Amino acid sequence: MTLKGALMIRMLSAHLRSTAAALALGLGAALMFAGAASADPKVLAKVDGSPITEDDLAIAMADIGPGLPQKLEGAARQKYVLDYLINLKLAARKAEADKLDQTPGFAKKLAYYRDELAKEELLSSVAKAATTEEAERKAYDEAAKAKPPQEEIHARQILLPTEDDAKKVLARVKGGEDFAKVANEVSKSGDFVDLGWFTKDQILREFSDAAFKLKEGEISDPVKTHLGWYIIKVEGVRTKTFPPFEQLKDQAARYVAEKAKSEAISQLHAAAKIELFDAEGKPLPPAATAAAPDADKPKAP
Repeated sequence: MTLKGALMIRMLSAHLRSTAAALALGLGAALMFAGAASADPKVLAKVDGSPITEDDLAIAMADIGPGLPQKLEGAARQKYVLDYLINLKLAARKAEADKLDQTPGFAKKLAYYRDELAKEELLSSVAKAATTEEAERKAYDEAAKAKPPQEEIHARQILLPTEDDAKKVLARVKGGEDFAKVANEVSKSGDFVDLGWFTKDQILREFSDAAFKLKEGEISDPVKTHLGWYIIKVEGVRTKTFPPFEQLKDQAARYVAEKAKSEAISQLHAAAKIELFDAEGKPLPPAATAAAPDADKPKAP
């Protein structure tokens, strides 16, 4: 068996779920996941007279494309997916001929995948309706309000075990020796000398209290912490502002969409009568079914 053949078999097996789902909802419903169907889609192949169209290819590409090797591009990628569709139809035809699609287990899986696709279609519709520029800007404004402008500094550090050691090193750097060079020579923080830019709440309190009192170019007196004694040099000071809307537009859109989907599921839970039973078939108390399952809560942009 060739490597391509083995990969094709793995893809067919791994995407049994997608095949069953397409059977459950029919081609028309499946097309909604790949965009609107063409009015007269181009036929790319036929299997015993049954056409495979460019719309079928688009659906399959959306389904298995993310799992294909990145180096498989352009015409080669389309050819691979078309081969996948041909094999899919051949395998499905054989399964139907052997009446494997008429077993109780198949029917249960079909019902599950139909529900799954219907749920995804619902949530996709909810997200599309909710994701307006007005909603995106509102989410952005709320996030920006929660993060007002903050002062941040760019600093370097030297960590020493004792106050005496710190005083000796302080004399060297205040005497004109290069701070970074001395830090690399004696600091107990290893290579962690340049701290980059940070706000006051992002670092050890004793350290930040001393650092944020300094102006650009100034060096602190020794600062005692539970880790040892620090000497700090501030390389720069600036105000950190919230990024502009255009920079976070995509993130805001994702937040709005995920928030709308989460709220839709919560509303469905609230409107439904949901009953749970234990292993012996006895009803569980209402408290066990009151809340919707925790979904990933969207993070503000």
